[in-house]
Amino acid sequence: MATIRKKTYNKTNVLEESLNRIRYCYNNFDNVEVSFSGGKDSTAVLNLTLKVAEEMNRLPLVLNFYDEEAIHPTTIEYIERVRQNPKVKLNWWCLEFQHRNACSNEEPFWYTWEKEKKDIWVRELPEGAITFHPEFIKGMTLVDFAEKRVEKCNGQTIDFTGVRTQESLRRLMMISTKVNDNYITRINHYNKAHPIYDWSSQDVWKLVNDWGIDYNKTYDIYNKTKLYNKFLTQRVCPPFGEEPLRGLWIFSECFPEMWHKMINRVSGVATAWRYANTEIYGCKTISKPDNVTWKEYLQYILDTYSGKEKQTVSTNINSYIRQHNRCAKDKLENEIPNMLTGISYSWLCKIAIKGDFKGRQGVTTIRAKIQNKAGITRDEAVLRYGNQNYIKEYFDKKKNGK
Repeated sequence: MATIRKKTYNKTNVLEESLNRIRYCYNNFDNVEVSFSGGKDSTAVLNLTLKVAEEMNRLPLVLNFYDEEAIHPTTIEYIERVRQNPKVKLNWWCLEFQHRNACSNEEPFWYTWEKEKKDIWVRELPEGAITFHPEFIKGMTLVDFAEKRVEKCNGQTIDFTGVRTQESLRRLMMISTKVNDNYITRINHYNKAHPIYDWSSQDVWKLVNDWGIDYNKTYDIYNKTKLYNKFLTQRVCPPFGEEPLRGLWIFSECFPEMWHKMINRVSGVATAWRYANTEIYGCKTISKPDNVTWKEYLQYILDTYSGKEKQTVSTNINSYIRQHNRCAKDKLENEIPNMLTGISYSWLCKIAIKGDFKGRQGVTTIRAKIQNKAGITRDEAVLRYGNQNYIKEYFDKKKNGK
């Protein structure tokens, strides 16, 4: 099982380190691009990369903006300003991508710029938008399309993102379990780099302030609400996914004209707006009927899905159960999370309610909290609560530095 390596600190600062990472990529890849969302993190990556691209005479810089349709007006205004910069070449993609709709179990996905639903689009198609690509098939995800697109490019392509590990333990594990070039993910011709992975939100805003950078004014609007200075919950992406839907209220409060269109555009939005932060959507504590066990209630939740969606959620749930059975010596409890795996049937019910089609509701965080509260280390938890096969496997891997 992968473990997070301890942080080590360099004498340089995060700004210098990020610039060096970008220089490395320019020296080792044929094509450098930036996935640009208009958010604060991709804004930092854009400006850092522009600095290096200018140093190395590699302008214009290619930006890919995947327009998810339900985008704030202030974000679109910012994207337009960026597009006017002669140092960049911005590809404005408006294709029928598949996205998660956690607002509804009946329609768990929605498709941006779906031609059959043009009459209820949240916005008009922007001028100069790219609406066709020979490698695109309706229903592709952003990642699938990016991989297909760069296969046709000459040489090796690397795509910069604004991923930062401060935002989630899952992201931290994704990066910190690698020893070399831990900010780069290599997938055949398509490679991703996360040059600001070790930045904090404060680092990002310091760069914006120190360099006098233009930025998305949506953040100014957020700071006039109860999201003031809550950097990790200020999102500019559409709020229909399992994590973002907790912030549906900000659209109704700050962008009312757009909000009324969103209600008609994506199934279940109005209901999620009312109940996204309650147990109905698996938030915080959930309850079950008194006459059933949590294990029985789990099956009831799974039966609210249908077709391939039910199969996907069931597969995810079964993978957690297999994970528990492989590691722990005790059977899965109804309500008490296992000290080693962090899993219980009540926790699985929360995951089933959310759907978790992207596999982002990992158990790592809850497991760490349980062990910390009990005052035991991961090693101690393995020795006390692991089965004999797993204990041997765990310490063998640790001994070999894996």
